[in-house]
Amino acid sequence: MTEPHTGLPGLEDHVERFDHIAIAVRDLPSALPLVDLVQGRFRSGGISRRRFCWAQFFLPGAGKVELLQPLDPADGEHFLVRFLDRRGEGLHHVTFKVHDVVAAAARAEALGYEVVGLDTSRGRWKEAFVHPRSANGVLVQLAQFEDRPVPEDLTLRWVLDQLAAEAT
Repeated sequence: MTEPHTGLPGLEDHVERFDHIAIAVRDLPSALPLVDLVQGRFRSGGISRRRFCWAQFFLPGAGKVELLQPLDPADGEHFLVRFLDRRGEGLHHVTFKVHDVVAAAARAEALGYEVVGLDTSRGRWKEAFVHPRSANGVLVQLAQFEDRPVPEDLTLRWVLDQLAAEAT
């Protein structure tokens, strides 16, 4: 393993890789030209039980970009609506895949970072966030999950149809 640039301690053995950036948008279909600009290829998406629509795209070379749209733009309690109202559309978070989210969160806290939203209750997806107050203004998601192939029949059109159905 190479030494970090600063030589300071970090999440050394916890981070497996950079996974994706997430962009909060008011209207996912209107944001698709940005994905085309960077040559994104649809990977997966759907409606989250947390009441938002998401679509993720592979980027050339490595990594992914994810678009997030709240289902109810009038829900002032929803985390994405609050974000959009305060900051407007833009970078919401960066995600790093970790081997063990509980251990990574504990290590980040031991290093003085504020960790929020530790959630290990959602089956194969477990997450925690390093709060922007302690991460130079960036929300950092630490996520533990199993890499799985994406169903071949899952399409962007299906995701957009699900989003349209939610609006009716």
